[in-house]
Amino acid sequence: QVQLVESGGGLVQAGGSLRLSCSASARTFSSYNMGWFRQAPGKEREFVAIIMWSGGTAYYADSVKGRFTISRDNAKNTVYLQMNSLKPEDTAVYYCAATKYGSSWSLPSLYAYWGQGTQVTVSS
Repeated sequence: QVQLVESGGGLVQAGGSLRLSCSASARTFSSYNMGWFRQAPGKEREFVAIIMWSGGTAYYADSVKGRFTISRDNAKNTVYLQMNSLKPEDTAVYYCAATKYGSSWSLPSLYAYWGQGTQVTVSS
């Protein structure tokens, strides 16, 4: 069982930055690939980024590539999402999630564990 708790959300102006954190309870954290998703009101949950268990490889949605950076610290059981140059369309609830799958990682159904989410609001 892996419990995930996100933090760091808030209200920011367009062009600003936020860093989200996701802390995991399990000592097996380092064996999971960790992803970030987001969900805006009335929309489906959307893949944002994933970082592999070793921290050496990451993938991003086209909509955030070049603006967001995912990283992890396995010693602290924590994964981060640095969000720069934020846009109003980035407004959503952001979730971190854990998966053992090494492919098709944009599919929410492949993630076994989810956090409760943290709200990010970008004003224009």
